[in-house]
Amino acid sequence: MKVIKPASKKFQKLFNRFTVRNRRVEEKVRRILEDVKNTGDEALIRYTRKFDRVKLTPRELRVTEGEINGAYQNISPDFIAALKVAVENVSQFYKKQIKRSWKTLSGDGVILGEKIRPLESVGIYIPSGTAPLPSTVYMTVLPAKLAGVEKVYLITPPNKDKNVDPHILAVANLLKVDGVFKAGGAQAIGAFAFGTRSIPRVDKIIGPGNAYVAEAKRQVFGYCDIDMIAGPTEVVILANDHSDPDFVAADLLAQSEHHMGTAFLVTTSKRLAKLAKKVPARGWIVVVKNLKEAIDVINQIAPEHLQIMVKNPQRILKDVKSAGAIFIGPYTPTAVGDYVAGPSHVLPTNGTARFFSGICVTDFLKRSHVISYSKKALEKVKEPLERLASLEGLVKHMESVKIRFEKAGHK
Repeated sequence: MKVIKPASKKFQKLFNRFTVRNRRVEEKVRRILEDVKNTGDEALIRYTRKFDRVKLTPRELRVTEGEINGAYQNISPDFIAALKVAVENVSQFYKKQIKRSWKTLSGDGVILGEKIRPLESVGIYIPSGTAPLPSTVYMTVLPAKLAGVEKVYLITPPNKDKNVDPHILAVANLLKVDGVFKAGGAQAIGAFAFGTRSIPRVDKIIGPGNAYVAEAKRQVFGYCDIDMIAGPTEVVILANDHSDPDFVAADLLAQSEHHMGTAFLVTTSKRLAKLAKKVPARGWIVVVKNLKEAIDVINQIAPEHLQIMVKNPQRILKDVKSAGAIFIGPYTPTAVGDYVAGPSHVLPTNGTARFFSGICVTDFLKRSHVISYSKKALEKVKEPLERLASLEGLVKHMESVKIRFEKAGHK
């Protein structure tokens, strides 16, 4: 790991590194999406053959009941036991976020409220790399299900044998996912955004992925909603002379297990910084003068994960403005959040924790404002309403109010 000064140009450049658009990726994704939009399943099959080296038929795009049943023969009972612990914790966390419709009634006959309804359909992208990601299945499906989403679908690239990893299928089945499909990359995002003969169009697409998946989500936003545009995963570890250097080293190395994962050590300790230089992790060491400067650096980075490993971490917590998930104390590595703590590990990256949050139940809800006025209530606001409409030159707006009082006998 290399030391970088917080006031340096290099530090500033580092946090603008993902704002540069890759025009080659953009154009390639645009062509793929247009192809999927126009030719549907045919495009999915063609790109699956080209990018994944797998030949599928239209019928094979959807995982069958037989494939799901067969998956249970290839997983151990220990996996199911571990899964139940994780599912319970995630469920308990997200149950606390459930929202209900509400309304208020005033004495003048004004009813105001919100009608809160779940989205009708959600598509979840599960990437495929060197290892399966069953944890991403329950970290995304459970908040959607608890929100009351009617249809939840998964899409993930098939392996060379045309199959989906059995652990992913088992989790999807246990959580009652409504369909699992075989496709990856930008073409999978396009399938959910536009719909094909085999794959339904959805209201929202969520889930992590590579640069092509992220760009595809950006381009289909508007056809449907998306969760966020995610980049490589990142962690900031705040530590000092009170921190256990072995814990710090282990957590820096854990972050480097992720593809392009970046770790930042922010520290007031020159001794710890010297030790961290020897850790073969991908990332940077930021040496600061004091904890106040450390907080300023953290808020600049707005990290996906923040680990606070100094003494009295609660004092630091109150000044943290932006972080996807905050892990407090020496016995709370990010790994606990990745798998079993409860909050989803799908979190904002690239500094977008300044304005994005991790997945919540509310991400799967939509709100309709409800407004009801009696004649008495409308009469009470008639004059200010007409003044405001007149100022904006909207004469017909004023007339739509006046007519309700000019018509004799109208109640």
